[in-house]
Amino acid sequence: MGRRYDPERRQRIIDAAIRVAGAKGIAGLSHRSVAAEADVPLGSTTYHFKTLDDLLVAALRQANEGFSKLVAGHEALTDPRADLPAELAALLGEWLAGDRTGVELEYELYLAALRRPALGPVAAEWAEELGVHLARRTDPASARALLALMDGICLQVLLTGVAYDEEWAREVLARVLRPVAGAAPPAT
Repeated sequence: MGRRYDPERRQRIIDAAIRVAGAKGIAGLSHRSVAAEADVPLGSTTYHFKTLDDLLVAALRQANEGFSKLVAGHEALTDPRADLPAELAALLGEWLAGDRTGVELEYELYLAALRRPALGPVAAEWAEELGVHLARRTDPASARALLALMDGICLQVLLTGVAYDEEWAREVLARVLRPVAGAAPPAT
């Protein structure tokens, strides 16, 4: 019996990995659990992804695409007349109000980079991409500070179960962009 041509198999495996990790966490992810979820032979998962880290990298890249698309869809983020802190606060609110499992999974994969070096470059790509996007409206140092604050806000909401407060988020994001009296301008 010849091999069946299945050009969608790799993508189905990635989608299955995201579903398994979303339901069981990264600890519940294995080639076997993903193969079962994707309804493919175990050999297919190891053919497309030699290691579990390779599969996690693909899953993190795909998970990051969701937030990247959300950012790209907020054209006001590039409008110099728009209130950047308000736009960012609205963006976070939209993201956190969406698929909660997806948001949690994205952060779980992002934080897994602490223990899995293969994920580090993908996590860094995400931060760099968003930093570049924010730097179009502010300086690079402020863009990094905004990104760090946004991560902190999201983690607090996810970890504590406290409701997201968009007005509070707008206020603290605005504080990052407020010049401090007597401070030297940031180095660029």
